[in-house]
Order: sequence, then C-alpha cells, then structure tokens
Amino acid sequence: MTAERPLTAANFVVRLVETASPVSAVLSSILPAPDTGFSECSGLEATMTVDEYAEGGRNAGVLKFPGRVKHPNIKLRRGVTSSLDLWQWHEDFLRGRGRRRDGIIQLLNDTGDVVRSWRFQRGILTRWAGPPVNALGSQIAIEEIEIAHEGLIVRSLGAAGEIAATISSVAESFGRL
Repeated sequence: MTAERPLTAANFVVRLVETASPVSAVLSSILPAPDTGFSECSGLEATMTVDEYAEGGRNAGVLKFPGRVKHPNIKLRRGVTSSLDLWQWHEDFLRGRGRRRDGIIQLLNDTGDVVRSWRFQRGILTRWAGPPVNALGSQIAIEEIEIAHEGLIVRSLGAAGEIAATISSVAESFGRL
C-alpha cells in the first residue's frame, strides 16, 4: 500500500453559480474557469455544537448529543481588475434586489484535474472591501469579499461527478421554493 502525496493548496478555482437558472448552474460547473481568479480563500470549515443533558441520577457525567452545525463566512481575496462584478453583487443586496448564489471551490492537482471540491449553498455577499490606496506604495491592489452561506458540501470527484452534484444541488434548491 502506497501513501498518497498531499496536494498543494496553490491551484484552485472559484465559481459562483446562479441557481435561479438551472441551465446556467449546470453550465458553470463544466465550462472553463473564468479568466480572473482568487488568490486566497479561507473559511472552508464546519463546527458542530454539542448539546449537553444532565440526566437525573447520573452523577458520573452528562450525556452529549450532536447539535447544530455552524459555518464561518468564506473569505475570498483577489487582485483588483476592471470588472465590477463582485461590487455589483454586493450593491444589489444593499439596494434590496440581491440574489443568493451557490459557489464551488475546486482544488486542482498539478495537471489541472479537480481532486476536491467544496460547494457552499445560498450565499450572500455580506462584505466587500477595497484596497488601501497609497501613492508611495507599489503593492498589488487587493479586494476582499465575505460570503455568508447556509451549508458546505465537500466532495472528492472529477468533472462528471461535479456535473451530477450541480444538478442535484439545483434540484434541491427548487425543492425548497
């Protein structure tokens, strides 16, 4: 038995999926990645609370039960480009007409194949931060967003599995309406 080599976290793709349109949701999971990507992603985690119950007569300890799962906001950072797509998504929420989006974060191996994906559901862009501006500096201008979401699904699959997962996610979204 040979041990698997850990992957580097440098190669990843982020796709925001418009789940209101089933066709665009499926197409976004199979089309090539967009030209601009993100340089950093954090918040891919889940924490389950534990509910405790002190049963009468059981003095040696308390019973513990699984509770609710909490997910922190996903934070994405990228160099500023001429595109205002992220700001527009945020501004739509500020004006009361924002639309939730699902998202797919895919970790790629050295040959560009998807080896792991994280899918978040019903995302809301809750924070957009522009770059600090300094005429004396020469750093790359970075914008950052935070996305609150309602769940994280982790999969280890290729392109065919990702298409099936997208179709399943879209069907589940329409079942909630």
